[in-house]
Amino acid sequence: MPELPEVETIARSLSQGKGTGFSVVGQKIEGVSILWERSIATPSAVKFKQRIQGQTIREVGRRGKYIVMSLSSDTLLFHLRMSGDLHTKSAAVQDGEETVGKHDRVIFFLHNGQRLIFEDARKFGRIWLLANPQDELGDLGPEPLSEAFTADRFHNMLQSSKRPLKPLLMDQTFLAGLGNIYTDEALFKAKLHPLIPANQLGVEQAATLFKAIRETLLEGIRRNGASIDWAYRGGDFQNHFFVYGRKGDVCFICGTPIERIVVGQRGTHFCPTCQKTTIER
Repeated sequence: MPELPEVETIARSLSQGKGTGFSVVGQKIEGVSILWERSIATPSAVKFKQRIQGQTIREVGRRGKYIVMSLSSDTLLFHLRMSGDLHTKSAAVQDGEETVGKHDRVIFFLHNGQRLIFEDARKFGRIWLLANPQDELGDLGPEPLSEAFTADRFHNMLQSSKRPLKPLLMDQTFLAGLGNIYTDEALFKAKLHPLIPANQLGVEQAATLFKAIRETLLEGIRRNGASIDWAYRGGDFQNHFFVYGRKGDVCFICGTPIERIVVGQRGTHFCPTCQKTTIER
């Protein structure tokens, strides 16, 4: 599943036209073709088509793992889930008919003749068209890269939970945007074991983890995210992992083999030497 850096990369590409030379901002949506109705979470496919036609894309951003498009009247949300992607392309015609990609689920026809394509091989991704985006986004935790999210606030949040660090950090109602990859990498950077109860972290440890999370996410964004699945392209953060997906390989810091355990039903990678199960005071 794409995490904050991958979603941020896609949102910036659509907004700034990076890699395509074409921004969707300012484009009017002239129509939509829904090839897989279950991709539309709300409203119904019929109402979705009626409401979105003629609206203009005003802004493209991100909230947690959601791509957020502000339209002239509504807000369009995309959650890519396991294999979703969102990109633009020119119309391709063969034998007088426009060609459709094998995994294209929803196609938005833009005023300049380009197409905005929601592609999803595994069909888990979803799209919302909402008058109030908070109906879907309201339960998300703070943005880890926002100015309002401080080390002190983070420490207070950690103190309120006895849950292990790994599943807590991946809980989108606690902190928005982190997933398996960036949680493992941030915990390694902070030298904290994934099973340590959150409320055991003191002010210093919380500040160290706070810094590690932000640095890891920013590095992921700088490298355009990680390409670890055939569904994702363009990022190279996977070439700079310290622990994720490196079971049995030696730790770059101490030489100990990286281990993998299951925490909260998710594969979790860590260095047993660098990441102790107890907090050093």
